[in-house]
Amino acid sequence: MIKQIEDIVRDVRIAIDENATSKALFAEGDTETLTLDEIIKSKIADSVRKVEMEAPARLLDSGENFGDSGVYWNANLSGWIILPDDFMRMLVFRMSDWERSVYDTVDEGSEAYALQSSPFKGIRGNPQKPVCAITLRAEGRVLEFFSCDSKDATIQQAVYLSQPRIEDGGIHICEKCYSSIVYHIAAMTEQTFGNTDATKLFLELSNSLLL
Repeated sequence: MIKQIEDIVRDVRIAIDENATSKALFAEGDTETLTLDEIIKSKIADSVRKVEMEAPARLLDSGENFGDSGVYWNANLSGWIILPDDFMRMLVFRMSDWERSVYDTVDEGSEAYALQSSPFKGIRGNPQKPVCAITLRAEGRVLEFFSCDSKDATIQQAVYLSQPRIEDGGIHICEKCYSSIVYHIAAMTEQTFGNTDATKLFLELSNSLLL
């Protein structure tokens, strides 16, 4: 959903106002209140990104398709796909000859990724147990996949969540993450004012809504 920035600021202010330790921040109409609004606005995009990166898939929106640039194949029947510039998180990926979809990526520096360089096909990802990783190449960020039985395989599913950005006074937010995002913005705002206890409280509230 597209949420207006002014509505987010209002909801964050309400959340902070309900916390007794923060009432000193709310002297209506004074310079400090105007500063508070600007601080809240400055925390929105980062908080959306943080929460949506950590949220379980069941709380996320349907996302956008990627892979229009096609598949680049390696000799061992693994391959890679150039990611969109606004890529933030993979939601699902599947090649046409795989027996199941992949919902999470392995880290480039992990042991699981190192195994993909094995000369033995049974150790690498395969159509029965595929593996995906986000890596950097000269072309930019790419999704590497391991692997297929044939270069005739095509992309069956490729869906991602885009980086949050403020446009025309609004920002796209996964609807089921909204309350968690409001509390996360409140936490980051309180942290700016040095309110340690309130920061901890709002982070706990934010995280609890992702369980």
